Amino acid sequence: MKIYFISLIFILSCFGLSAQIRMQKQDDGIVIREKNDDILYFHTDPNNNEGMGGRNNYIHPLWGFNNKILTEDAPEDHLHHRGIFWAWHQIWIDGLRIGDGWMLEDFEQDITNVEFISTKDGVGILNTAVDWKSEKWMKGSHKVPFLQEKSQIKVYPKAKKYRRIDFEIELLALAEKLSIGGSEDAKGYGGFSVRLALPDDVAFSGLSGEITPQNLAVESKGYVNISGAFGAKGKDGGVVIIDHLENPMYPQNWILRSKKSMQNIVYPGEKAVGISTKQPTILKYTLLIYKGKLTDGNIQKIISGF
Repeated sequence: MKIYFISLIFILSCFGLSAQIRMQKQDDGIVIREKNDDILYFHTDPNNNEGMGGRNNYIHPLWGFNNKILTEDAPEDHLHHRGIFWAWHQIWIDGLRIGDGWMLEDFEQDITNVEFISTKDGVGILNTAVDWKSEKWMKGSHKVPFLQEKSQIKVYPKAKKYRRIDFEIELLALAEKLSIGGSEDAKGYGGFSVRLALPDDVAFSGLSGEITPQNLAVESKGYVNISGAFGAKGKDGGVVIIDHLENPMYPQNWILRSKKSMQNIVYPGEKAVGISTKQPTILKYTLLIYKGKLTDGNIQKIISGF
C-alpha cells in the first residue's frame, strides 16, 4: 500500500505565525497540533489490534482541553469500535454482500493519498482518498476498489471555550448497483460514530432539551450535546455532534449510549441505499469540543455561523 503525503510547507512558511494548526507525520499516522496542544491522531496504516486487522482511516486519540484524551479505541466491550470512525455493516453489489465495514470483515480501506493544507486564517485541512476493497470483489487474483471515499477533516484554531472540527465524507461507487446500510435490525446503526470515554455523570441534550438514550434510535434535530466530567481532573466539559442541514435524510436519528458504547448519527438505517457511480453521496458533520458548559443558545449561535 502506497500513501502519498503532501505537506504544503510553502503555504505554511508564507503564512508564518497565522498558520496555527500544523501536522506531523508519525509511523502509522498523522498527529494534528496547535502550539503545545495535541488535537487528534489520524491512523493511516492498518494495524492488528486484538486480532482485528484493517484498523485505519479513523481518529484516536481525540484530545480535549489540557490534552485530556476523550476517545477510546478497541475497548474490551466492542473491539471493533475505533475512536471517531464512519462505517457500515451492509455493503452490497448487485445483491451480493461483499463485506462489513463496521466489523471489519471482508473489508479493507486502502488510503491512497493524504494531503495537509494550512490556510491563512490558521485552519488546518486534512484531505484523504481511500479505496474500499474486499476479498469478495476480485479481478483475477487482485482485489479491485469498489468505492472511492474522499474525506476532509477541517480543524479550527481553539476559541476561548471550544474547538470546532468539521468532517466531510464523500462516497462514490466504482461498481454498478452498490448500496450501503446500517445494522439489519430496528437499531439500524451505521455511519458517523464517536466512541467517547464516558464519565459517570454523562448527560445528553438537544434543541428540545434533555435526551434519554433508548435501545432504539432517538430523534434530536440538528445536534446532540454530550456533557459531563469530560475535562481534566474531572472538570466539566463535553462534545457536541452536529448534523448538517445538507445531509441526506436530514434530520438523521441517533443511537446514544450512556456507557460502554459509541454515539452514532444514523445513516441510512436498516434499509440499504444506493451509492451512485456519477454523483457522490456527501455526509457532513461537526464536532465542538468544549470546556465548562456550552448552553443551547451558545450552540445555536455557533451553528448559525456555519
